[in-house]
Formats: sequence, C-alpha cells, structure tokens
Amino acid sequence: MFILSDPFIPKGLYLKDPLQSKLGKNIITHSILLLDEIGFEAFTFRKLAKAMDSNETSLYRYFENKHLLLLFLVVWYWNWVTYLIDYNTKNIEDPNRRLDLIIDNIVDATKENPSVDFVNEKVLHRVIVTESSKAYHTKKIDDENQHGFYSNYQQLIQKIADVILEINKTFPYPHSFACNLFEMANNEIFFAEHLPRLTDIKVENENYDAVAKLLKFYKDRVLELN
Repeated sequence: MFILSDPFIPKGLYLKDPLQSKLGKNIITHSILLLDEIGFEAFTFRKLAKAMDSNETSLYRYFENKHLLLLFLVVWYWNWVTYLIDYNTKNIEDPNRRLDLIIDNIVDATKENPSVDFVNEKVLHRVIVTESSKAYHTKKIDDENQHGFYSNYQQLIQKIADVILEINKTFPYPHSFACNLFEMANNEIFFAEHLPRLTDIKVENENYDAVAKLLKFYKDRVLELN
C-alpha cells in the first residue's frame, strides 16, 4: 500500500513536514481543492487559510511559498504514478504490454488510495494536468534540481526508459521518448478540454481512453512495433 513518507518527498520542499500533523494534512487537502477551483495564478495562502478556516501565518510554518507547495503536490503525484506502475506491471513479463500499462497509468492516475484519506487523487490529477508545468518551468529550476527536487521525476522517467529499451535495445532516445509520453498525456488532456483545435482527440466526462489510445499509437510507430 502506498503511504507517503519522508523518503518520498525532498525535505527542502517544506519547512515543517505537513504529513506529521492534522493541520499539515489539511493544507494538502485544501490546497488541491483550491488549485482545482481557481488555478495557480489566483491561488494565495490568504485564500487557502480562509478556505481552511485557519490563519495565514500558520501556513508559512509549513511552506515558504505557493510555488514550493505546488511542487510538493507534483512530487507527490510523480510518486503515486510510480507506485501505480510498479503495482500494475510487477507480474507482466512482456515489455510491450508493460509499456501499455504504464501509458494507462500516466494518462489516468485517478485511482483512489485508501491509505491516504487526505488526498483526492481524482482532483489532484486535474490539478496536475492544468498546473504541474508551472512547478518546474521556472528560472529557479537549476538550483532546485541541485537540491534533488526533481529526482523523483527523473527516476520515474528512467523506469519508463528502461522498459522502452527492453522493447528495442537500439532505440536511441529512450529518456526523451519516456518524458514525451508523460508530458504528452497531460498536454493532450489539457488541449482536448481547453484548446480543441490543437488535438484530434475528444475527452468527455474525464474519460481518457482516447488519450491512451493516441499514446499507444505513437508508441507503436516510434518503436516500429507495427
């Protein structure tokens, strides 16, 4: 069972571990809901404190700013996807089948996790699709990378790249392709929902089967499986 703990989250992302207190978990719960409602640009700690019926000062004891709070949520999501991939592919020997299952998980990591009741994975997925790129498309990324803030993502991409190389040992771009699959999943969902002229798929009622189908088509052509 996936349980979030210190080894999963780089300590520099927070000032006080939000997972060790009721208030900290409430910050995680309500920040996901508020980001889903109003978006990162409009999100402030003052609005979050009001939504929690708390005070703004207490939030700054846990996170230095809203950027690091968003990045905390994004890292949590990367870890959740990694867990889903490990769980759903552990008994699958065929690497092509494993990569198909990986695509299913990176497209729609909305399965509820009963061991973590303060995170709504379905809502978090919507936040990731809309807001996650804002967490790492920043001027501070090089410094943050030095502090290990993106090691979880790099490990996730490495995991996917390893499967790609199992399928095609001579494929020259396993990491680039693995990262493209992950980013493409979020982009296609976002485009289908907000900029439909940029994609050929349709998404209705948060059904992402069409996105998974597109990524598998892409995978088969790039890896020359058909």
